[in-house]
Amino acid sequence: MTLSTKILPVSVSSITFEGNVPKIVDEVTKSNLDIAADEVKKPGHVVAFPTETVYGLGGSALCDESVRAIYAAKNRPADNPLIVHVSSHEQIERILLPQSHKIPAIYEKLIQKFWPGPLTILLPVEEGSPVSKLTTAGQNTVGVRMPLHPVARALIAQSDTPLAAPSANASTRPSPTIASHVYHDLNGRIPYILDGGACDVGVESTVVDGLTSPPMLLRPGGVSAEDIRKYGGGEWENLVMAKMTADKSEAVRTPGMKYRHYSPTAKVVLFSGCKDGNIAVKRWMQKSPERDPSKIALLRGASFSSAAELNLEGAIERHLGKNATEMAHNLFKMLREVDELGVSLILVEGVEETGDGLAVMNRLAKAAFEVVHATDEN
Repeated sequence: MTLSTKILPVSVSSITFEGNVPKIVDEVTKSNLDIAADEVKKPGHVVAFPTETVYGLGGSALCDESVRAIYAAKNRPADNPLIVHVSSHEQIERILLPQSHKIPAIYEKLIQKFWPGPLTILLPVEEGSPVSKLTTAGQNTVGVRMPLHPVARALIAQSDTPLAAPSANASTRPSPTIASHVYHDLNGRIPYILDGGACDVGVESTVVDGLTSPPMLLRPGGVSAEDIRKYGGGEWENLVMAKMTADKSEAVRTPGMKYRHYSPTAKVVLFSGCKDGNIAVKRWMQKSPERDPSKIALLRGASFSSAAELNLEGAIERHLGKNATEMAHNLFKMLREVDELGVSLILVEGVEETGDGLAVMNRLAKAAFEVVHATDEN
């Protein structure tokens, strides 16, 4: 069924919170949030909305029909679990954990430091849980986070509905960081997009599992592994990394561990640790079938030489940022931007895998057709 997708503007600055209750002073914003809140309460209905990480596509995490609608709109594999977004601790204990009514103590310090914010924690799913088995892909854990973005949190609070919400893009495409990205991918598939401007972080949330010993980082994102170890205390100092990509037949507890992700139409070649790129890029281009510079894009970080210095005169050139945080913010936007210009090849400078760089390289490695390492220059 083809829908008429409407973009509903909302003013981020008009939303404040008194405790867990949103206060909205702009009448247009209030009206549009009311429309979206009513929509997500209906079985089988979804809306797109901004978070501080990327735009999400949300429907009730408690309703099979709504979760099916999310998978259908994105054309997303049903064995790829969804993260549940909540507006308060109280909502978790009242709705998601009705039997235990307690968030495991191991998360206490991380929640104090990073909630609301770009951190997802794994919680146990008990027998009789109201969470749809389609949300969890039938597993006994569920990823939960409390977004910082006022629009996201107000939508969840007004509807009083925990929202299963993956990124609001077509499956495998780069995640959306502005409303027009969502419209490009999902126009005609969803009824509403709440337009709250550009997302601040630019990559999805960090996902951690404190139910295992030692605790595990399942997906790097908006909170660094270093900060998890620093502020989590106790067992979190022993945080270990999950493998980046799961096997096809392997069950996964969080999105981003399975299937190809974040990919533009053009082929992405990632250069890792290749200094100014003069050796690695020039050598790789010698074997490339693409010779038309106008069909090549170069996304530079802090070290790469210019396109002209890399013998790519006439290529489309963009600066991702001078550090990993800026690169994370710009990554998906620039991948989409150059892809929509019709290039067939995107050459991307990598970054050191520390701090925000771990999330950047995780996303780029999943998007890449090929990864070129510094050792390949020898």
